[in-house]
Amino acid sequence: MNENLFASFIAPTILGLPAAVLIILFPPLLIPTSKYLINNRLVTTQQWLIKLTSKQMMTMHNTKGRTWSLMLVSLIIFIATTNLLGLLPHSFTPTTQLSMNLAMAIPLWAGAVIMGFRSKIKNALAHFLPQGTPTPLIPMLVIIETISLLIQPMALAVRLTANITAGHLLMHLIGSATLAMSTINLPSTLIIFTILILLTILEIAVALIQAYVFTLLVSLYLHDNT
Repeated sequence: MNENLFASFIAPTILGLPAAVLIILFPPLLIPTSKYLINNRLVTTQQWLIKLTSKQMMTMHNTKGRTWSLMLVSLIIFIATTNLLGLLPHSFTPTTQLSMNLAMAIPLWAGAVIMGFRSKIKNALAHFLPQGTPTPLIPMLVIIETISLLIQPMALAVRLTANITAGHLLMHLIGSATLAMSTINLPSTLIIFTILILLTILEIAVALIQAYVFTLLVSLYLHDNT
């Protein structure tokens, strides 16, 4: 109970060296691959899910936008596996770090915006000034649209960070309450433990949903600029 509530969000170190890089590189090693002509059920299920996700995200894109399909599929797999591994006891979740999420969001957002300015500069500039805008409101709308464009990567990173961090904090608090009540009142402990199990199931869903939402928003930014 005296443990620091935010101790699990501190980046771990090994012999004084940051271990975050090793943790970030670990999830791809868990993705099964097959060297045989006939895949097993796990690899077949994985390929079906990847195909389904890729099809759903890439349907709205043109030929140029579909060149990002491999990057977006890799992104959703990486975020999903990282979020799920972070639910294990005594583990570290890199996606609770705002700096890492910004490092993912800013390059992807910048790439999509730069592609839009290079290929469709008229349409890209048209977003800053909606058609039929009264002349006195033009400067204000341009400023507002510029701010809304620049804040998109921050919104992506903060959304992912806040959702994952909030879930971990709630699980930590309920787990501590379960441990404290175990020596006081057994029926209350069982009720709180049931809530903890349900919350864990919810967090598994949140981990997958947030990976999908992050990738889908990047896909929408790409669609707006291609």
